[in-house]
Amino acid sequence: MTRAFVVHEYGGPEKLKLEDIEVGAPGPGQIRLRHRAIGINFVDTYQRSGLYKVALPFVPGNEGAGDVVAVGPGVTDFAVGDRVGYTGAVGAYAEERLLAADKAVRLPDNITYEVAAASLLKGTTAFYLLHWTYALKAGETILVHAAAGGTGQILTQWAKALGATVIGTAGSEEKCEIVRKNGADLAINYRTENFVEHVRQFTGGKGVDVVYDGVGAATFEPSLDCLRPRGLMVSFGNASGPVSVPRLGILADKGSLYVTRPTSGAYFRTAEDIRTAADALFNLIELGKISVAIDHTWPLEKAAEAQRALEDRKTTGSTLLLP
Repeated sequence: MTRAFVVHEYGGPEKLKLEDIEVGAPGPGQIRLRHRAIGINFVDTYQRSGLYKVALPFVPGNEGAGDVVAVGPGVTDFAVGDRVGYTGAVGAYAEERLLAADKAVRLPDNITYEVAAASLLKGTTAFYLLHWTYALKAGETILVHAAAGGTGQILTQWAKALGATVIGTAGSEEKCEIVRKNGADLAINYRTENFVEHVRQFTGGKGVDVVYDGVGAATFEPSLDCLRPRGLMVSFGNASGPVSVPRLGILADKGSLYVTRPTSGAYFRTAEDIRTAADALFNLIELGKISVAIDHTWPLEKAAEAQRALEDRKTTGSTLLLP
């Protein structure tokens, strides 16, 4: 038996129930993993609330790192004792779990469990956003919303490593200072400042090439006014609520804009996809070009409190559960 949180019905953080569950032996193509660190992300709250549907009951959480304690038939990439991390596999809020081996990535010796669990989902998201959703080039300018959050911090640092100019928004002066420390060329407090006006002024009226928006409803339409003609709006999250476009013609009115709503499931369809992204992430961490901020850690049994803090915007950087 192992301890795990189970969601039996959709709702608020109180729907997370800590229970004893039987994990069992790994089946074909699976490994059994003992967690050392578990990442908490907004997608966990979307799944718990029912915004993103997951079949009930389920163990929440999509990211973690730990040790392989058993391997199933047909698994050749991993052995007992290997240090691995993963993202994109529901079931993380547990002391141990079964995991499809093709979701796992091997951890380099100098990447800790904590750094892996804090960065894999956010960092591989940053990879596909900057390389596959839009192939960002040196000299281009981007706007990153929620730039003090876990994904925003990695996205900002990675874009700077590529030679881009980065404008970041955040919800307080304290968070704006974090944005600046991560290398952003301009930090805007969107609660007290008009970010559209600041972006237009900073770019000499041209607008940015790309907006990366994980906030959602609160920032979507104003962000369209930040784009250059034929610029790209990348809406990849719903922290303030889901986005709906009232009419397609708004994209024509604002300069023949492009809009995309990417998901990791569409980009990471094979083991090679996720390992390519993870290798690129770990390489930049090892080179010192990306620093992973772990600002909040909670014991596993405090998962509900941790999710509440995330939803209430009381966190910066990455948040971890430690079994």
